[in-house]
Amino acid sequence: MVQWHPTVDVLFSCSYDNTIKVWAEDGDSDDWRCVQTLGESNSGHSSTVWALSFNGTGDKMVTCSDDLTIKVWGVDITRLQSGDGNASCCVFILWKLAEATFWNFEPCEAVLEERHTRTVRSCAWSPSGKQLATASFDATTAIWEQNGSEFECVSTLEGHENEVKSVSWNASGSLLATCSRDKCVWAEDGDSDDWRCVQTLGESNSGHSSTVWALSFNGTGDKMVTCSDDLTIKVWGVDITRLQSGDGNASWRHLCTMSGYHDRTIFSVHWSREGIIATGAADDAIRLFGESEDHSIDGPSYKLLLKKEKAHDMDINSVQWSPTGNRLLASASDDGTIKIWKLESLH
Repeated sequence: MVQWHPTVDVLFSCSYDNTIKVWAEDGDSDDWRCVQTLGESNSGHSSTVWALSFNGTGDKMVTCSDDLTIKVWGVDITRLQSGDGNASCCVFILWKLAEATFWNFEPCEAVLEERHTRTVRSCAWSPSGKQLATASFDATTAIWEQNGSEFECVSTLEGHENEVKSVSWNASGSLLATCSRDKCVWAEDGDSDDWRCVQTLGESNSGHSSTVWALSFNGTGDKMVTCSDDLTIKVWGVDITRLQSGDGNASWRHLCTMSGYHDRTIFSVHWSREGIIATGAADDAIRLFGESEDHSIDGPSYKLLLKKEKAHDMDINSVQWSPTGNRLLASASDDGTIKIWKLESLH
């Protein structure tokens, strides 16, 4: 899995090798280098690290693992070597090690445990940084809040029938969405320990027919995209005004389904701030989609913008746009490499 830092173009990855790695561009070249590794020897995880997430300011990071723990890290960004964001090279393969460390991680600040009974598969910090959500193969999602130097689980959300694969907040932090092996996407809202499921998006209401692997909100939070083992990508919409007003009847509705673009499981989807949807799949390919100008009476439609066959040599399990708006896309694969792509043009 790959995740960009929220304020600077520095990339973080986590892996089956139980580590988190930090990657930064070399200011003297077009190469990206690993500038720090967080492993078991420095308070890291003892098993596969599945996901990581930053708070909005980027000074705290959370990681989750097969070892059933969630770890919170403090980030002291004292010096960062940054290169030219307009580098003309379109792709870099990250496998170079660096001599210097430009990021300093404070010792693990907190270990959150004894809540999930199986693999902790996904984690996400709310936009405000006040709440933390973790999702597990035990079919639950936990909501955590910081109380002084400790984190307290204030709510456990139950209802999925099987493994929860991914969890994500909308832009305002008023809504939490989870997706699962049970083919469903849940939309949940709440405050502190008063959380409730406001809607279930399943096969009966134009949802997926197999495991839903990932989801992503657009920048304004009025649309959500999901991807699945059923080889489709689905876009959902909501009346944002009613949602922000707290109207319990602000229902999500299916807008469109994109199919025929991948021929194996679609593992990852991410919506850029510019409105471009990226997908990565087990067919080793990356696809980019954008909203079409030809709207039907039923709502917006989406078209294929670009495709990259054989982007990796094996399954692509993660794609992530940089939040800084420079059209950098990171992809991670079972082939053991991470690639950074620069979208030069859509034409």
